[in-house]
Amino acid sequence: MSPAPSIAATLIVRNEARCIARCLESVVPWVDRMVVLDTGSTDDTVAIAKAAGAEVHHLPWPDSFSIARNHVLDLADSDWSLMLDADEWLIAGGETLRDWCSGSALLGRLCIHNQHDDGATATRSWITRLIPRGTRYEGRVHEQVASPLPRVALPVHVAHDGYMTAQIAPKRDRNHALLLRDLAEQPDDPYLHYQIARDARMRGDLTAACTHFAQALALTPAEANWRHELVVTAITVLTKARRLDEALALADGEMPHWPESPDFFFVLGDLLLDRAMADPAHAIAHWLPLAEGAWQRCLAIGERPELEGSVSGRGSHLAQHNLDVLRSQLAMLAA
Repeated sequence: MSPAPSIAATLIVRNEARCIARCLESVVPWVDRMVVLDTGSTDDTVAIAKAAGAEVHHLPWPDSFSIARNHVLDLADSDWSLMLDADEWLIAGGETLRDWCSGSALLGRLCIHNQHDDGATATRSWITRLIPRGTRYEGRVHEQVASPLPRVALPVHVAHDGYMTAQIAPKRDRNHALLLRDLAEQPDDPYLHYQIARDARMRGDLTAACTHFAQALALTPAEANWRHELVVTAITVLTKARRLDEALALADGEMPHWPESPDFFFVLGDLLLDRAMADPAHAIAHWLPLAEGAWQRCLAIGERPELEGSVSGRGSHLAQHNLDVLRSQLAMLAA
């Protein structure tokens, strides 16, 4: 019999004393080794990682996440590597890893549940995180697995709190600079424009966000796994920037592609509500019924967690809440 394949959890970290124990403790039952690459921590990250049973190595920050990822893969030297960030933790599906890694060499996509400040919503992203020996990364920031192997969604779920305001603020300027360096070298890369647009939105620069979302939309192929989130987020940002006509044009053009996306119809309802506020003369007769119909469509579709960037509740309670509020306001106006 062939020996069971080895699995290593691999992390690159810096000043993650807040959360690294949570991450390591969540994964330790399901892997053979935990390999941590520290890039210059000045807090207790290293001591906490060692106490949790991890091997800790050191590398001066190379100004590139892919260089660091590839270095920790070399250090792990395992048949399979489960790539995690310190601000993530395994919440379900760990027991499936061993059997899956005994099969063919494929790329495993995990469901990452990104928590937000309101504590009530989580954005779901399907990201390649379980990779076989020999796989490499590319890109300075928001690094991607560079491999022709098929990517398969696994029933493995990971929570992530790194996008919450308190956690993202210290990393904001670093990521922005790295993205701009990558874009200077690859000016027509759609994924880079998408990530720069998201970064600009996070920094409150809606003008830059709209510009890069437009470029990402023009360059991104229809089959790209991130296009669903790209479209939904672009509509949201255009709406927030009060570029309502542009948002409506984008929604109209994209609607045939997302007939089963509650996220698309949810942000469309938000857009139509804003359009009603901007055009009160036609609000009750036109815009508000359209918004109501969009949120009703969300409920008819239901939850679609497999869609990249889907938000929990948009196919259920969040849409129902918006409908309840809208209908109560319409009833008051009619009274």
